[in-house]
Amino acid sequence: MDRTPAATATADDFLDRALLEEAAKKSGLLWVRADGQEQSRALWHAWYDGAVVVVGDGDEQPLHGLSAGAGAVVTVRSKDKGGRLTGWPARVTELAPRGEAWLGAVEELKGKRLNAPDTDTITERWARECRVLRLEPAGRGDGLLTEQPGAMPDDSHAVVPMPTPATTRRPVPAGLPRLLFKRRTGRTGS
Repeated sequence: MDRTPAATATADDFLDRALLEEAAKKSGLLWVRADGQEQSRALWHAWYDGAVVVVGDGDEQPLHGLSAGAGAVVTVRSKDKGGRLTGWPARVTELAPRGEAWLGAVEELKGKRLNAPDTDTITERWARECRVLRLEPAGRGDGLLTEQPGAMPDDSHAVVPMPTPATTRRPVPAGLPRLLFKRRTGRTGS
């Protein structure tokens, strides 16, 4: 087996690509931070033709800061634990409505869209009101992944929650926990 730096880099790139693709396919949610933004946004997505595709704006998820030609950082969570699994830089491109790439991406996205109010006409609505973006992995010199198992950053990445007018009106009633966690008593099967 060839252990030259070029052969090792190729093998590492192949393994990075496999991890990135498998993680993105299995996770239903990822975090995306557009270049120039301070916070990441959670986005639902699909994997199509070697990249993550997202649909947003209009009545769908907001895609603030993501624009064609810009860059972004994508963080994919683990499906079983929900924690950070991998991160990578991406190039953002906008797919032209009703083009071949757009139609393929939309078919994948339609399967991932939960509780759509208009499942029969969703394609037309997306073409009219929304943007479909492709986030293609863009390795920067020393590998494709910036985060992966065994090579995670030490800082917490915690952010202050977004402001909201939602509040709890009153304290939880004292008897509620007993009601919720009370053992159900009843007949036992014979």
